[in-house]
Amino acid sequence: MFFDIIFSSIGLLLLSPLLIIVAGMILIFDSRPILFRQARVGVNGSYFLLNKFRTMRAIREAASGAFDVGDTSRITKIGAFLRRTKLDELPQLWNVFKGDMSLV
Repeated sequence: MFFDIIFSSIGLLLLSPLLIIVAGMILIFDSRPILFRQARVGVNGSYFLLNKFRTMRAIREAASGAFDVGDTSRITKIGAFLRRTKLDELPQLWNVFKGDMSLV
């Protein structure tokens, strides 16, 4: 736990300029929301909201849980880059800092 807090806080501090740039790019080119948040189950069955940068266009059917896993037509241009470089995962450092997740 101590390890996670120390390294995630260092990561958040060092990567904060990159996080701001990516958030700005999503805001400018794809509008809101910037983050994709999804309920996940953590330790001892507790729920938490996982944070990622949004890489797909939002549609109503997806909000209700109906979507096609193989449909990649909703991925934005910036989203494709973020997925390829794994930059969409960086907001999860906040989840690690809060204790929802652990670094592996």
